[in-house]
Amino acid sequence: MDDNLPVEAEAATGGRRGRADRGGGAAARRAARGGSGPGTQLTYIKRKIPVYEVLDEEGLALIEKNADTVLEEIGIEFRDDAEALKLWKDAGADVKGERVHFPKGLPRSLLKTAPSTYTQHARNPERSVEIGGKGTVFAPVYGPPFVRDLEGNRRYATIEDFRNFVKLAYMAPSIHHSGGTVCEPVDVPVNKRHLDMVYSHIRYSDKPFMGSVTAPERAEDTVEMCKILFGDEFVQNNTVLTSLINANSPMVFDETMLGALKVYARNNQACIVTPFILAGAMSPVTVTGTLTQVLAEVLAGAALTQLIRPGAPVLFGTFASSISMQSGAPTFGTPEPSLVSYGAAQLARRLGLPFRTGGSLCASKVPDAQAAYESANTLNSTILAGTNFVLHSAGWLEGGLASCYEKFMMDVDQLGMQQKFAEGVDLSENGQAMDAIREVGPGSHYLGCTHTQANFQTAFYRSSIADNNSYEQWLAEGQKTAPQRANELARRWLEAYEAPHLDAGIDEALNAFITKKKESMPDAFT
Repeated sequence: MDDNLPVEAEAATGGRRGRADRGGGAAARRAARGGSGPGTQLTYIKRKIPVYEVLDEEGLALIEKNADTVLEEIGIEFRDDAEALKLWKDAGADVKGERVHFPKGLPRSLLKTAPSTYTQHARNPERSVEIGGKGTVFAPVYGPPFVRDLEGNRRYATIEDFRNFVKLAYMAPSIHHSGGTVCEPVDVPVNKRHLDMVYSHIRYSDKPFMGSVTAPERAEDTVEMCKILFGDEFVQNNTVLTSLINANSPMVFDETMLGALKVYARNNQACIVTPFILAGAMSPVTVTGTLTQVLAEVLAGAALTQLIRPGAPVLFGTFASSISMQSGAPTFGTPEPSLVSYGAAQLARRLGLPFRTGGSLCASKVPDAQAAYESANTLNSTILAGTNFVLHSAGWLEGGLASCYEKFMMDVDQLGMQQKFAEGVDLSENGQAMDAIREVGPGSHYLGCTHTQANFQTAFYRSSIADNNSYEQWLAEGQKTAPQRANELARRWLEAYEAPHLDAGIDEALNAFITKKKESMPDAFT
């Protein structure tokens, strides 16, 4: 059996909370070999390596002081949301029109009720993830309106593409979370597509997923669908959604994002409060200036969740890139955004909040060397920063405008390597390998020694994309490039996909809810 072909997923949900159905010696063998083919997987990464820090105490204190100055003197706008303005006024902030000026320390004091770690429950309990602390959770690409499909075409995304990416994320052992808008299905009316997207995450995967944020009522629909899946009481007392709330940088939160934030916070669901930064356009061109603005925006947005419901999970998010000062186009994989990520991670830890940044970001239009270099640069700093939730881990292309099947598979392979790297150095008796050194002695080799024979299946990560064979074998096998091998792998995975079991009663109730909601509104594509 091909090592890169999937077997049936391990978990099956037989009721509201489900039970795991472990099977598959083939899956275990694949996992033992360390490759990125589907099989037994880690629920999430528990990092055993230290974080990399770029700021000392003096630098961190300076940025925190400057952020307090921004919040107090300049303020943050909360547009078209009278409720948010009243909450801030009642909390002691100085509200002038839609601009809120914060007394020094107010947002930080409010955030003391926010948890430093939380569990996001999946419909299969064995897929639930802990977000915060030493944990790292990989989630796929989010938001592109286009796809680069398996035939090499760049076109608008469809709901079928959406389902395919959910299936691939479900099958990938190095992806721990189903994500959210893995692509934007433009063939479904914009006011109804959130229903199909949330249902796809529920039906075609049993990993945790994200909710809709494009309107407050769509966030409400997401919560209601989760209540059907998990039960009302469970949702009110546990976190089953982690969703993305972007600041409209610089220093603005708009009505749409605030509406979704309020829905999720009230229902005890997690919000990733993320300034969306293209430095030079939406923040200063300097790393320190950008970090100052990022911290100010996160403090304001994250603290609002605690005014709504103290104890609701909230993440310190940042999406930081730079722009070409010649064309204004976004750039990725460059040094400055990495420094922002490292610094923001330190600031998040000082606040005691889980941290989100990074991914496999690139500006390339195809999955080529530029895509690989830029994605690797971004992903490496993401891991070393100690990021807890990693959006855009796989499939991102063209500055986030396109989800790409080949890039998705190539990224999944890299995520598997990062997962292995995060395990750190094995200092056990087996890791020390003194018996092997004694057995082999000077002048011999380790290929046949007892220790090598006992460890060869798990000793090194085995890529499912890279070709490490001879030039002659590569010629004989068709001279395939990495994207070509990724294309074939994606096709095999999708052909072999089998959906995790979903209770028929829950499925029926979800479809009835969706049908009723769709019938109550006319189609709208804008």
